[in-house]
Amino acid sequence: MHVPDGFLDSPTCAVTGAVALFGVTHAVRLLDAESRDDERVPMAALVATFVFAAQMVNFPIGDGISGHLLGGAVAAVLVGPAAAVVCVSGVLVVQALFFADGGVAALGANVTLMALVGTLVGWFAFRAVLAVLPRTPAAVPLAAAAGGLVSVPVAAAAFSGVFALGGRAHVDFGDLFVSMVEWHSLIGVGEGIITGLVVAAVVSVRPDLVRGAARRRLEAVGA
Repeated sequence: MHVPDGFLDSPTCAVTGAVALFGVTHAVRLLDAESRDDERVPMAALVATFVFAAQMVNFPIGDGISGHLLGGAVAAVLVGPAAAVVCVSGVLVVQALFFADGGVAALGANVTLMALVGTLVGWFAFRAVLAVLPRTPAAVPLAAAAGGLVSVPVAAAAFSGVFALGGRAHVDFGDLFVSMVEWHSLIGVGEGIITGLVVAAVVSVRPDLVRGAARRRLEAVGA
């Protein structure tokens, strides 16, 4: 999913850079507006470390194509969408600057696609599925898995749109869209499984640290 330098033209890189800057800045403002939570800071650091490590590990999906965890959905469920956007963006910056994973000029595109689209789609899918599931201990991990599953092909579809607008190579949009969504749907299965397992592990030990389940816990207490 990392977009390297040279894939997108300069205007597209500039526009996606502006979108990324706006999105991350807004996320930081939301964090500043929220009440301080001392336990959330180390949790966010752990989430960022996990996403960084997970994105460095590729798994084969066939025909020489490999994928890796995006991490936006699991980060959003664990620490909330605003903190997740900041965490994933920080990971992408470090990868681009020090590991040549994703281009520096294309950093805005990568932040837009993975830190913004991937995270927010994963979060809203998680909330939608959680709202219809019964109130059982398995509901949060299942909803998190759904969020992870949906986030990857949607981010891939968004990349197809960005490339159609500013890609340096002429590629038929329909072919690109179908190929990206098909392959990344398979990657999304892996993302969903890993997201569900990670959230289930945290819920089993410290459910109070799972930000995505906070509202449900309050509703349960109120009931």
